[in-house]
Amino acid sequence: MSSAVPADISPALLERFATLGPHYDRPIPTPMWTDNYGSDDYDATLQALAKRPDETLSLYVRIPFCAGRCLYCACNTTITHDSRRIDHYLDLLDQEMAMVAVRVGNTRDVLQLHLAGGTPNYLNDAQLTRLTEMTERHFRILPDTDQSIECDPRRTSAGQLELLYALGFRRISFGVQDLDPEVQRAIGRVQSPELIRDVYWLAREIGFESIGFDLIYGLPLQTIETFAQTIDRVLELAPDRVACFGYSRNTSIGSHHHAIDLHQLPSDSARQELFHHAVHTFTRSGYSWIGLDTFALDTDELALAQDEKRLHRNCIGYTATPSSHLLGLGSGAVGEVDGNCVQNDSAIGTWEARLARGQLPVARGHRLSANDRRRRDAIAHMICNLELPAEIASGCLDEEFARLANYAADGLVTPVQDGLQITPAGRYFLRSLCTEHDGYFKWDRARWHFSRTN
Repeated sequence: MSSAVPADISPALLERFATLGPHYDRPIPTPMWTDNYGSDDYDATLQALAKRPDETLSLYVRIPFCAGRCLYCACNTTITHDSRRIDHYLDLLDQEMAMVAVRVGNTRDVLQLHLAGGTPNYLNDAQLTRLTEMTERHFRILPDTDQSIECDPRRTSAGQLELLYALGFRRISFGVQDLDPEVQRAIGRVQSPELIRDVYWLAREIGFESIGFDLIYGLPLQTIETFAQTIDRVLELAPDRVACFGYSRNTSIGSHHHAIDLHQLPSDSARQELFHHAVHTFTRSGYSWIGLDTFALDTDELALAQDEKRLHRNCIGYTATPSSHLLGLGSGAVGEVDGNCVQNDSAIGTWEARLARGQLPVARGHRLSANDRRRRDAIAHMICNLELPAEIASGCLDEEFARLANYAADGLVTPVQDGLQITPAGRYFLRSLCTEHDGYFKWDRARWHFSRTN
């Protein structure tokens, strides 16, 4: 099983490879997209897709609003307390959905619908209902469509959870981040363990099939002792999935990152130790380590899919039921359609202006070449299947394959008959190993850079 306890990592190895991970105050690399890909290109892409109506879709709908800004946030969000502004955004989102749906048709199955932000549950009940009705009007949402939403527990109530369940959402994730009071004050997000517990049990009692928590390691004032207490409290509730992301201070994102005290952040090696502890604790408690930074109960479909080497990953996250195409809807949303990676305008005003001109609000994109696809397939195999088949690397990726093979001396990969296998120790440095096939891996992280919040 994928929940087998991973290898112990020596302090020397942690220290050596710590610098390969995220650094503090390092600008986020810009994905290799081009501003030359715009509305007309996306229009042609969608119309070409319309000729293949049997191919399935996933929808990634972005709500870029929050009630306040958390100091660690790396998202392009808008702080507002004006409900009319959100209503106007939904008017425009309805228009974008209509423009996309008329081009691709509304007869193809939607396998996944993911509502992200910003803070999606910042919408009031009427707005959430309207958003669901809009989506169902323009796209074919099925009874078994995997519908999920990211929620801020501070904005969650019993009535809202009951409404979300009635609207068809069966997966829900809550932004927990850390439960230590000092850490919470340092990141500007205070929420008690009692609040998290109450919201969790409300969701469980209402009947949500999958409840997830988001944690962040590498936060200011975070120590092994405090983070261990957070994880222990999380395990008492036994959520179905836990995502454990690494924080990287980046003042180029926004002025709010200056409020994070650089001197209060753990060192690179301490960050690795925090994640090392999380891996050991979760995998010893009935969770499988999924891909890079997610843990799921051994009975979860993601754990089963990883064991059977049928796990997939897109900018929604990990999935056992991948679709043919991913449509991004809303300001800043990312997607991939027919081998084209696209992102809408992140600035709401520019996104709105494009829609007002009758244009699809695409700001940039990239047409994947055959080489790009090979690189992405290589990365996907490494992340999801913990291996790199030689046939994928053969030809255009020979140099990268050779560099990756050199990590065998460090015990991070093992040569096998048909390629390379990531070792238990190598899993801790999987993100760094993937950079040997960098390509458009950064696009795959666009969800974190541009959209992640809760």
